[in-house]
Amino acid sequence: MSLSRRELFRGGLAAAGVGTLALRADALPTLPSGTLNRYPEFQALADAPLPFVAPTAVLPDKVKPTENNILGPYFREGAPFRAKVTPPLVKGTTMLIRGRVWGFDTKKPLANAVLDIWQADADGRYDNDDPKNPPAKGVYVNRTRVLTDETGYYEYETIHPGAYKIGPDAWRPAHIHYLVRKVGYTNLITQLYFKGDKFNDKDQFIKASLIIELEKVKVNGSAIESGVFDVVLAAAQKK
Repeated sequence: MSLSRRELFRGGLAAAGVGTLALRADALPTLPSGTLNRYPEFQALADAPLPFVAPTAVLPDKVKPTENNILGPYFREGAPFRAKVTPPLVKGTTMLIRGRVWGFDTKKPLANAVLDIWQADADGRYDNDDPKNPPAKGVYVNRTRVLTDETGYYEYETIHPGAYKIGPDAWRPAHIHYLVRKVGYTNLITQLYFKGDKFNDKDQFIKASLIIELEKVKVNGSAIESGVFDVVLAAAQKK
């Protein structure tokens, strides 16, 4: 029986009498094509386990819910889920940001929280900051959504965003926008900033609790920045 591609996606397999998909009995494991031994730094990253948090881990009592921050004019709903924020091979210093999302009420990590992440490129430009040249429908540049795992963990790769001017003598320092959502918790709109940015002291929107320190690492001769940004959500008020 011949089935079109569309029919397959519409349940053609079932219509053709094909039951639950199963791997052939004579199938063999996919063989590796090699190792990363030529690049020991990358091999170390590949071999490293995900940061572990015990199921009983709790936040210290002194920790408060993450402070909010302005949404800004460039948010777009519906970014794709992916681990890399920026397009391949764009200019800028590669950066890895990781952390966990926690519930303030339970002091425990939250699984399946959704984080919208968006930022400017290395030149301080957003994909939708030019009304005369908007992005094509369905095209999202320097934007992603990520989902926390069962330990509340998330991570993404990006580049260090550029600062940009918002007035004659006003600049916004490098920052990354966050919108964090989880059922049962208040939506959090905030931003992530970086210690040492020359515009931090002049920015009217920055909050000290949202500034993190970046660790600089050399990988195959290239400079990589790594930082940790944990998010603590306040429980939604009961109606």
